[in-house]
Amino acid sequence: MNFYMTSGTPEFMQSIKKKHPHDHIFILHGTGNSLLIHETDNKTVFQVPRKYEILESLGQISEKGYFVLHHIPVSEEGKPIFEFKYTNLSPTIENEPGFIALRVLKQIKSDTYIILTEWSGPSSYEVWAKTVTLDFTNVADKQKLFTSAPYVSNYHAQSEEEA
Repeated sequence: MNFYMTSGTPEFMQSIKKKHPHDHIFILHGTGNSLLIHETDNKTVFQVPRKYEILESLGQISEKGYFVLHHIPVSEEGKPIFEFKYTNLSPTIENEPGFIALRVLKQIKSDTYIILTEWSGPSSYEVWAKTVTLDFTNVADKQKLFTSAPYVSNYHAQSEEEA
């Protein structure tokens, strides 16, 4: 399975999604931009995609939900450490109230990993986040592990007008 992302204005992302109604494409709305995600066994329909290898997958991404993406730029020597520590999240999340889907993604042409989770709402994510260690700022030897500071982005599957 291939996983692709692209971003742009909400209107442009919606036009791409409408042109491909039979593809497994989801539009996510964030502050200032929208994101399209595409899971497929084939090539993507995106003109400028970011391609990811799926390292861990649990649940089905849905048309409605709250998405949290942890962007983690990892050094070459840190990749085995990161993958060992953060690619077995399923047992910590699968029975959490409000959990919908998880993808741990390794970007093909970059050093950035993404831990994507989908929840029924922000409060469900916040409860889980307090119980699992995803705080990358406290990782020992972070100078060797990260190439820059990790960050988090949040999205909703429906825009405020659609909700």
